[in-house]
Amino acid sequence: MEASVPAGLLACQERLTERRWRGLAWLTGDVESVRERGAALWHALGVTAPLWVGPEPPEGIAAEAWLPAAKARTRLGGEHDLIVFDALSPGAGFDPDAFGALSGTLRAGGLLVLLTPGDWGARPDADYARLAAHPHAPEALSAHYLARLARLLEASPRTIRWPASGAPTLPDWPEAPPSGLVSEAAPDDPDCLTADQAEAVARLVKLRRRRPLVLTADRGRGKTAALGIACARLLAKAEQDGAEIEILVTAPRPSAVAGLFERLAALRPEVRRQGNRFEDVGGRVTFLAPDELSARVERGEAGGAGTWLLVDEAAAIPAGLLGQWLSAFPRIAFATTVHGYEGAGRGFALRFRARLERLTPEWRAYQLSAPIRWAEDDPLEALTSRLLMLDAEPVAPDDSGATTSAAWRVESPQALARDEPRLRALFGLLVQAHYRTTPSDLRHLLDGPDTRVVTLGDAAGPAAVAVVADEGGFDAALAERVARGERRPRGHLMAQSLAAHAGSREALTGRLRRVQRIAVHPGARRRGLGRELLAREREAAGDAGVALLGASFGAEPGLLAFWRAQGFRTVRLGLTREAATGEHAVMVVAPAGEGGEALAERLASRFQALLPSLLAFELKALDPAVALALLAEGEPRPLDDAARRDLEDVAHGHREPALVRPALQALIAGAAARGEADADLAALAAWAFQGRDTAWLAARLGLSGGKAVDAWRREQVARRLAGPTLSSGRGEG
Repeated sequence: MEASVPAGLLACQERLTERRWRGLAWLTGDVESVRERGAALWHALGVTAPLWVGPEPPEGIAAEAWLPAAKARTRLGGEHDLIVFDALSPGAGFDPDAFGALSGTLRAGGLLVLLTPGDWGARPDADYARLAAHPHAPEALSAHYLARLARLLEASPRTIRWPASGAPTLPDWPEAPPSGLVSEAAPDDPDCLTADQAEAVARLVKLRRRRPLVLTADRGRGKTAALGIACARLLAKAEQDGAEIEILVTAPRPSAVAGLFERLAALRPEVRRQGNRFEDVGGRVTFLAPDELSARVERGEAGGAGTWLLVDEAAAIPAGLLGQWLSAFPRIAFATTVHGYEGAGRGFALRFRARLERLTPEWRAYQLSAPIRWAEDDPLEALTSRLLMLDAEPVAPDDSGATTSAAWRVESPQALARDEPRLRALFGLLVQAHYRTTPSDLRHLLDGPDTRVVTLGDAAGPAAVAVVADEGGFDAALAERVARGERRPRGHLMAQSLAAHAGSREALTGRLRRVQRIAVHPGARRRGLGRELLAREREAAGDAGVALLGASFGAEPGLLAFWRAQGFRTVRLGLTREAATGEHAVMVVAPAGEGGEALAERLASRFQALLPSLLAFELKALDPAVALALLAEGEPRPLDDAARRDLEDVAHGHREPALVRPALQALIAGAAARGEADADLAALAAWAFQGRDTAWLAARLGLSGGKAVDAWRREQVARRLAGPTLSSGRGEG
């Protein structure tokens, strides 16, 4: 029998429209009845921009109105009036990232319809296949995350619940529309929809040199559109003045700034578009991915006087790159989402504030508060934030400063899933500390196989957290096939990477433990909590028969120094920058259990032997400070008499430095290994190891030309030779 939609449910949706709110309808039961009710609601509402998300579209729904969950990001920047999210059909599951991304595309009056089994959370769904690292079967995993979602929805008074039997349970929406509607706050600016957005545009257009602007907003506040409006006005002003302006735009991916270019095209219809480049008589607006932007800055092809840079979703970009751009562009604005489905503006503010204060103390901040796509107090916004923990915040730790009061604890995923305050505090730590935290990370925390969560904290809550996962343990036959590139089992990132890049079968057959995340509350830093967490995990790994404890992160001098201080050594560096982050991924390991010392030594020695040739070719564009930090991990080679004589000929004579490059490389590597890490040594390493030319050195050091660079280079060699470690005791080795 074909399902019909109760009149009360349709009336409930009409009330949402009157209030410019959005809501969630949760339909539960068996596959056939739930899909029938979902389709009935689809046809009864008859909206103009619906979307069905699932493995395949149901009969009677056009293909263009259907989307698999894996392609959710393709709809960012779009708008929908109805979204049916199928987490029930064969092959379907609840994709947290897709749910979070698409919920923000629903406009006022819209309904997000979630289809699930009646016993949702009793078992994993099909999307858990992405969690099931080898050799685990998806159906054998726990489903604490889904059970938690079901409990929260069951307890939510603002959720429409339509079970298999009986009438829907409908929220009791207030009679009068809430205050603060967008129409009441409409500004004088005809291009803007709220006073907040108009103020943001005005600040962007008036951006002054060396006074960066940081824009923050929750989703749906028109932040990205404000960037587009500002671009249009800057182009118009340049045209009026008979000038040209160069505006670069960057974000983790082009889809993140689709709204910017839509507004730009609407306000400047004469603009000519070629790919991600927009050009008219007033100048150019060009999108560059973070890796390409950093490469151009390094080459001196981007930045400098008169250039502008607009960074959207800055929370999802490493602070090191943001700092590089801050130095290169005189006019720069950072925009980010405070509680986003990817990254978090709060963590961005904490990580980046110190650099802003140091480099540009006159920076300004502005927050857009008024929503545009929906009205204040929107039920769906609050519910989605709670379900996905987009607004999770860490609790303030004990401010006594005593390290000894921090209790170590191995968290139980089952207990965490039922302890909402502790889970929010713990996840809030991870969100705040890392530039890329997504809703699916919470599911991994609760249901990831071979995943372990450990904390240090006090009665107030966790002050530090580490998430680790066991890897390796392959049989010899599978390890051989993986090492040859014939198989790639799910998971085991570090083990498989070391096999592929270092040829290490032992990384596959042995047991490794990888630190996936580690975070310390800002108020508890410099108390040694991160060091203690790693030391305890290293000991626990050894007790469990794990050979190595390792980690992978974006290569940055400060992070490399931290891990090196804890006894970790670099064993791999990505040869290319990650497009979304602009950083090279680095892997580090430390011995933990039996066989670990020898394996770590072999891996680290192999990497150090390979490093000079990588720096000369594949990594010649690597940040010199990172190159120097990596060189510091090698064993310093003593300078013999011949090498010293070569270096003295350069320092005090006219010997061509290139002709004594091996001696210079030994001098630099030895200085780095002794802890020297100044900017001059990094620049010298860039020339000696990476082949950076005279023009690059002159620009980097602020020197006038070739003669000045040559004099600087000889002075650096003389200074290093005269250092206390090298000025005495000739003829070693």
